[in-house]
Amino acid sequence: MLLLSILLLTSQAKGVRVGMWTPLPVARAALPECGKRPIFEGGAQYSRIIGGMEAEVGEFPWQVSIQARNEHFCGGSIINKWWIVTAAHCFSSEELLPTDLSVVLGSNDLSSSSLEIKGITSIVLHKDFQRPTMNNDIALLLLDSPITFSGLKEPICMPRKPSPSVWHKCWVAGWGQTNSEDKTSMKTDLMKVPMTIMDWEKCSKAFPKLTKNMLCAGYENESFDACQGDSGGPLVCNTESDKIWYQVGIISWGKSCGQKNMPGIYTLLENYNLWIKKVTEIEGRPFNAEQMRAPPNKKQMRSHAADFPEPGSPRFWILILLLSYMLFWAIFY
Repeated sequence: MLLLSILLLTSQAKGVRVGMWTPLPVARAALPECGKRPIFEGGAQYSRIIGGMEAEVGEFPWQVSIQARNEHFCGGSIINKWWIVTAAHCFSSEELLPTDLSVVLGSNDLSSSSLEIKGITSIVLHKDFQRPTMNNDIALLLLDSPITFSGLKEPICMPRKPSPSVWHKCWVAGWGQTNSEDKTSMKTDLMKVPMTIMDWEKCSKAFPKLTKNMLCAGYENESFDACQGDSGGPLVCNTESDKIWYQVGIISWGKSCGQKNMPGIYTLLENYNLWIKKVTEIEGRPFNAEQMRAPPNKKQMRSHAADFPEPGSPRFWILILLLSYMLFWAIFY
């Protein structure tokens, strides 16, 4: 057994076959890392929005402004180089053609000269979207050219069926109204507000038309909220154990902006993974399943494979020498 172990270890280092065991290289698709904020350095510049503050440069690199005839009207988020996810209700009230729309990205400031503008070739609303109930409030926009990712333009991760209890910090951001009574109070600078995901059962008592395709988020006894113009933007969260950000929801609807004890309602994005996969395949720009990440559990089992020395490393050869020494003593003494 000791001799076999040595043979296996040395063969792993040389890449040769031993019996039926052959180490095979693992092929991985060269996908961009999602949910990262490579140039964000933290900190905050406080200024009022509806209980909010100004976002820092690179803090929400997946955030985009959806514009009609050069006017911001809804938010959205980058999920890969071809696709933007947003809310269906942004496009249901008036006839908007793809040629009427543009997606603006790459800056927090909509008046900046460094903005990147992309055209849209296709608008796909969920076929079961219902305006009266706001159920299935999700849409996808196909861009006319791919995004080149940088520190200011990055895709957000989409989670696979996590429990809401795993989320540590959550935020929404947007260029919407900063005063619920003043429709002209739109900001050109991206604003952010902290959010907490609320208990669904408790929320459903305040919102009887709440469905399992929705979630509630807000802050009890606070006036933090999204407002008109923020619709379609992402609710993003991270976990306590990693620095990856995931899009949990899409800003959808609510009773009013910024009322205390009155949360906002969001489309629960994890329910639409299969829909996104099917739509993007039909449109010829498939969204890879690898871009849907499972958030880490709070209690993760440690892999013993991670403790094994990498073939060719100093620890690997020390282990070979020790095993050889033990084998020598076992045979001759």
